[in-house]
Amino acid sequence: DSNAGLSQSARALSEGIEATGGSDVAVVAWLGYATPDTMSLAALTTGRAEDGAGELRPFITVLQSMNDAEVSLFCHSYGSVVCGFAASGMTVSDIVVYGSPGMGADSAVELDTDARVWAARSGGDWIGLVPNVSLSIFDTTIGFGTDPIDPSFGASALDAGDGGHGKYLVPQGPVVEEFALIAGGRGREVADA
Repeated sequence: DSNAGLSQSARALSEGIEATGGSDVAVVAWLGYATPDTMSLAALTTGRAEDGAGELRPFITVLQSMNDAEVSLFCHSYGSVVCGFAASGMTVSDIVVYGSPGMGADSAVELDTDARVWAARSGGDWIGLVPNVSLSIFDTTIGFGTDPIDPSFGASALDAGDGGHGKYLVPQGPVVEEFALIAGGRGREVADA
């Protein structure tokens, strides 16, 4: 169940933030769009990501208006495509994609954001077998562009260990501490390491 997995991931990140001494950080798990089934034509196209981006932008604006909050986005799998489409015009400090099939762009510069872009993929993640192409056929785009972990994309790479596609945000997972530092506004410590 995707809601259970989302809740578990949010809890692991929240615990990671506490473990790194983070304070005044809230973790919000968002699933505000119709996600495609993993094995479906919709999972190969950008349509649902574009719709999701249209829902994500105003949600982030509301979050920021509550407390003048600094926001970091952590985007998993197809959610990274959503974040790619939403990036332009949003004021966020960091965009972290993991288990990403692409972001709908060929480079971090094409995202048109001032956010620092980070990318992680574990060695055991099947998403690494997905071809990184983008083809437009009539009114449909199939594929999501350059792999965000490819150095040519321009994201800052994170070591994600060897887990599987759904094993990034597990307690004491290889990226939890790095994600927690980024969420807490301490991305410089991750970059310097």
